[in-house]
Amino acid sequence: MKIYRIILLLILALAACNGGGGGGGSATKPTLNLLAGNMSGVGSSDGSGAAARFNYPQSLASDSAGNLYVADTNNNTIRKISSAGVVSTFAGTPGVSGSSDGIGAAARFAEPAGIVCDISGNLFVADSGNNTIRKITATGVVSTLAGTAGVVGSIDGFGAAARFGYLQGLTSDGVNLYAADSSNHIIRKIAVDGMVTTVAGTAGVAGSSDGSIAARFDYPRGLTMDGVGNLYVADSNNNTIRKITVSGVVSALAGTAGVAGNSDGSGAAASFNYPQGIATDSAGNIYVADTFNYTIRKITAIGAVSTLAGTAGAAGSSDGNGTAAWFFAPYSLTSNSAGNLYVTDTYNHTIRKITTAGVVSTFAGAAREFGSSDGSGAAAHFMNPYGIASDIAGNLYVADSSNHIIRKMTGAGLVTLFAGAAGVAGSTDGSGAASRFYYPHWIASDNAGNLYVADTDNHTIRKITPAGVVSTFAGTAGVAGNSDGSGAAASFNYPEGLTSDSAGNLYVVDRGNNTIRKITTAGLVSTFAGTAGVFGSSDGSGTAARFTSPYGLARDNAGNLYVADTGNSTIRKITTAGVVSTLAGMAGMVGSSDGSGAAARFENPYGITSDGVGNLYVADTGNSTIRKITATGAVTTVVGVAGQIGFAPGSLPGIIGYPLSLAIYGNSLYITLYDGVAVVNGLP
Repeated sequence: MKIYRIILLLILALAACNGGGGGGGSATKPTLNLLAGNMSGVGSSDGSGAAARFNYPQSLASDSAGNLYVADTNNNTIRKISSAGVVSTFAGTPGVSGSSDGIGAAARFAEPAGIVCDISGNLFVADSGNNTIRKITATGVVSTLAGTAGVVGSIDGFGAAARFGYLQGLTSDGVNLYAADSSNHIIRKIAVDGMVTTVAGTAGVAGSSDGSIAARFDYPRGLTMDGVGNLYVADSNNNTIRKITVSGVVSALAGTAGVAGNSDGSGAAASFNYPQGIATDSAGNIYVADTFNYTIRKITAIGAVSTLAGTAGAAGSSDGNGTAAWFFAPYSLTSNSAGNLYVTDTYNHTIRKITTAGVVSTFAGAAREFGSSDGSGAAAHFMNPYGIASDIAGNLYVADSSNHIIRKMTGAGLVTLFAGAAGVAGSTDGSGAASRFYYPHWIASDNAGNLYVADTDNHTIRKITPAGVVSTFAGTAGVAGNSDGSGAAASFNYPEGLTSDSAGNLYVVDRGNNTIRKITTAGLVSTFAGTAGVFGSSDGSGTAARFTSPYGLARDNAGNLYVADTGNSTIRKITTAGVVSTLAGMAGMVGSSDGSGAAARFENPYGITSDGVGNLYVADTGNSTIRKITATGAVTTVVGVAGQIGFAPGSLPGIIGYPLSLAIYGNSLYITLYDGVAVVNGLP
């Protein structure tokens, strides 16, 4: 599986005074620190300006005091941003979805989308995943105004009797709410008493017709209202901006139904590319988040369309003036009393500000920084670093997957290119930069200082000598299969985790085949556990055992193997005789509970490593945590908070995001993260 999201290289340093191999006796509490790379992009951290993190924020609203409120969709929370740029979580808990009413963090949302504030300071939320309209008072009390959580429909009625489809944009006339019921292709009105009616469109009927009763929409998303009561709709699938008068007459204001483009002009001469957010200012101008043009458009009261900020087709995160600025899928916007616009730059996970002069800046959050630059600490850049391993000298090696390269990092955080050419995929053997890889994922080292790479999309295992000479050790590039045999005669199907034993044999997680393979020092490949093409969770010996999309692999000093059985959300043990058992977790049961053996729960664990004294450390990817498993099977969470993502350094547990792979050297644990990579000195 290719992961295209950006993964930077970090290293969590759990600094301890005592040194030594198994950890646990440090006089100083371990702490989380950044060693290399940048921890920008997706997250859930509160903080000021660039220190805050969001996770696909969708909509914005502003109150009379100048505060902004954000529907932080994938965090399932409502965030508040003060006029000074300080971000806090106003309602909901990051990473925890649900439909509970309550106060602040006790409330639960499911993919909240639209949001609007009334003149009394109440917020209203289109809680899309719950198909409901929620109300939040100024003191943070959350209640359900209309709809019933999890019940889909298009029924008009009072409160819980009403039914909605997939709700998106919200706006208010100061008394009533109006909602874009996107999947029903209609516009709904919600009165203060919770009475829901349909004001335009016909439920379940998509189209682009103007008129009154005959009007049709196609997945409308954004809504706004002008000072005289007219509604404006970003009719996304039609690529148009529509107007609904107070008498309910629908007309096209700008764009032509079914025509995608980026042309400025008046009325039907203008074109858009999936417009979503829409807002008005006090002068009657309309502003549109033209999502897949990556621009902000302006429409005057007479329908003249121009590009205010961003450049059509240019996705990025650059600040600047007007078209010199870049956005990445802007979704929603709002204006304040001073005339400034604020934009949810969704794929950058940031909130952007546009002044009346057209100057664009990043107001909150930090866009991901990725690339292939060598350097020390934050000067180094990565793109989806995956596997990590150490050599006997303490150097680290990282499979920088989406760059198609292998990087080397010193203990001081200096990152250099070791093998491959950044951005150039291939399968060529050779020395250093002359070699080529194709989405390499996992990496391991042997006692002689050689590296072995699971060159995942080439379906091969590559060998790199200490001098950087790359050769293909087993499999044939571009040939997926499950054949045993020697060298190029063997075949793999998306190989992942690797480890070696004291005799120099290599063990490989053959993810696409749901098997564990063994490769001798002579290159002879055999199937050690599982049966190719057969998935499951059965314990047993050798080919009688079953796995489901396993990823990580580790070995202890006794020669036992441990498998992160990702699809089953369990940790499996394989003895030297090939007997497979389930060490921790229960197949098909996802969660984050600590406990012993089958009582513990994981969510899609990827990486795993052993500390040499009987403890395992697991990258519990879906929970964004690091779990420790003792020799007796007791599972505890040692780094991160389940469901929260980002990077919060300092005292443990801290916050990390989507850990993938792990390595131990001395008293330090190194972790590649989905949004970075990390280190731990003094094992927790």
